[in-house]
Amino acid sequence: MSHRSIARSTHLPAAPEDVWEFAMQTATLHHVAAPLLRFEPEGRPLPRRWRAGAWRVRLRGPLGLPLGWQEIRVSFPDVPPPLRQLRDEGHGALVRRWDHVIEIAPDGDGTRYTDTVEIEAGALTPLIALAARGFYAHRQRRWRRMLNSGRPRRDRGARPPA
Repeated sequence: MSHRSIARSTHLPAAPEDVWEFAMQTATLHHVAAPLLRFEPEGRPLPRRWRAGAWRVRLRGPLGLPLGWQEIRVSFPDVPPPLRQLRDEGHGALVRRWDHVIEIAPDGDGTRYTDTVEIEAGALTPLIALAARGFYAHRQRRWRRMLNSGRPRRDRGARPPA
């Protein structure tokens, strides 16, 4: 079966505890994915904070282009401190396997944030992997921009900008 692995890291100018707090909020997912991708819950709504479980969403691309459904299946791998990981072992209409791990680790005066994803989508795998590379580059730019703005702070409610 054809699959692709993508890994992308960036340095974020915030403490790992603050980055983790933001990563745990579903509002951050919506913020860093915009405007390239929207997640519209089907059935039960997404939680305010991620917890172990599964949620089905409709994916919308630029200009509201429908991209089918996706199941987001969240878990928290057991890793040695100070590392933290959030894992989405998802799948969907276009992708048989979307195994995405967010890893947060101390990095000098900030945080090393890494997205790693394994993709299996049959004949579409190369195309979806190419789109995923661009999407994760976009997400990490949005993370840096959000944290460089100086607005979000854990002690101010830890909410990403609207």
